[in-house]
Amino acid sequence: MKRIVKIVFSLFVTLLMAGTVSAQSDLVACGGDKIIMIDSRKSTSLKAHISWTWQVAEATELPEAYRKIMVPLDECKPVQGGKQLLITSSGGGVALLDVASKKVLFYANSPMAHSAEMLPGGKIAVTLSTHAKGNSIELYDSKRNAYCLFKDSLYSGHGVIWNEKLKRLFALGFNELRSYCLVNWNSPKPLLVLEKSWPLPDEGGHDLSYVSDNEMLVSTHHNVFSFDIKKKSSRCLNHLQGSMILKLLIIIKALKG
Repeated sequence: MKRIVKIVFSLFVTLLMAGTVSAQSDLVACGGDKIIMIDSRKSTSLKAHISWTWQVAEATELPEAYRKIMVPLDECKPVQGGKQLLITSSGGGVALLDVASKKVLFYANSPMAHSAEMLPGGKIAVTLSTHAKGNSIELYDSKRNAYCLFKDSLYSGHGVIWNEKLKRLFALGFNELRSYCLVNWNSPKPLLVLEKSWPLPDEGGHDLSYVSDNEMLVSTHHNVFSFDIKKKSSRCLNHLQGSMILKLLIIIKALKG
């Protein structure tokens, strides 16, 4: 039987479900210039058991200019079965990190990058927040550093999630949630085509979290909403209603012990 634990964090810290990251870790957190992995089974209420760490300064394969824009880190998303981490920085960088070797496999300059997602074929979608060269969703190929394949405007882009069952990419902006389909995907010029857009019940879209194939969580400046994809409707989570400037809300699914 499954239980659901809801966690809210502030500041530039990301905590994600990462049960497949490694046998010794089930949580990943990042902030500043550092990423850590935590084994909750060996942790106590007073001390987290840190099983893996990485700092931007370790990425010597990154050009120096890129190491500077990779701080502060604001998302660290496990991908490829937990073998890799997609990391973004509001300093202007996005990178793909191999967990075992701690080597950077891909990097790009994405001003005010707030979230990234791995897509079929090794492509990467990135949402960019408020910046003269941001306010957009960008598309990259993980095999080609720093080359943007496609870009669409999205004011204050903050969250992005791939739904494998629906074959749709969901992206969160300041006052809307979007759905994109993948077009000409295996061609030299792949496209993200806007399919639908839903206005948010509250302004300040900040984080987009996967719950199930039919449900996502959206945090805004003041509330947290559950979005039902089939019904195309949102409902406010009452116990978090009116919370000021929620930085992040993540759902962690775990087996009852």
